[in-house]
Amino acid sequence: MTQLNSVTDKPVVQVKNLAKAYGTNVVLRDVSLTVAEGSVTAMIGPSGAGKSTVLRCMNLLEQPDSGEIEIDGHRIVAGEKINPKNLAALRRSAGMVFQHFNLFPHMTVLRNISLPQERILGRNREEANEKSMELLERMGLRDKADQYPSRCSGGQQQRIAIARALALGPRVMLFDEPTSALDPEVGVEVLEVMKELAASGMTMVVVTHEMAFAKSVSDELVVMADGGIIEKGDPLQILQDPQQDRTRRFLRAVLER
Repeated sequence: MTQLNSVTDKPVVQVKNLAKAYGTNVVLRDVSLTVAEGSVTAMIGPSGAGKSTVLRCMNLLEQPDSGEIEIDGHRIVAGEKINPKNLAALRRSAGMVFQHFNLFPHMTVLRNISLPQERILGRNREEANEKSMELLERMGLRDKADQYPSRCSGGQQQRIAIARALALGPRVMLFDEPTSALDPEVGVEVLEVMKELAASGMTMVVVTHEMAFAKSVSDELVVMADGGIIEKGDPLQILQDPQQDRTRRFLRAVLER
């Protein structure tokens, strides 16, 4: 795979000392992470490690108890009053793709992608539809524009969800286990789209159990367990020679399934 835009030293995402708890259940403990422009960061670890919560905190779907989040220069400090314009700008900068698509079932595929552009970016319907069709073409789904999501396969729905996120022009794409709800064969289609995005220079943070993707596409691998980052660095080095026993046990469990 040829990377069109090389990774730079410029950080697009900076997470500092993030903490989150639900009552006595501590979900995140002092999580810090920097994501460079044009890079792909893969996050792995056992269920309940806090990976999805980190992503949800990044675009403030979850409010962290403490810490700081900065995306493309838009900074939020937990506990401080949030400026609505700053929050909206941060969320526009971070496109989110969920496990379960979250498409509107009563709207056509085209409308699912166009409506957020009209509401958030102020595009008129013609401009939004033009952008939507361009992205559907890129996803190989131009013929699905007038269909409803229920008439599309799971893999097609996830690609539609990716197109919807891209339509807002994000600086970073956040993927929360985008293939976990899909059959393996269908998941390959989604992974191919993600590989193409990485090759085009899109900054990405991907929570995944797809070890082959983490190994071959990511620039940095982050391993989480029990609410904290236990190891991060070169993907190949960590996968071949993890330094932490908890990482070794997780990889053994995943690879032996």
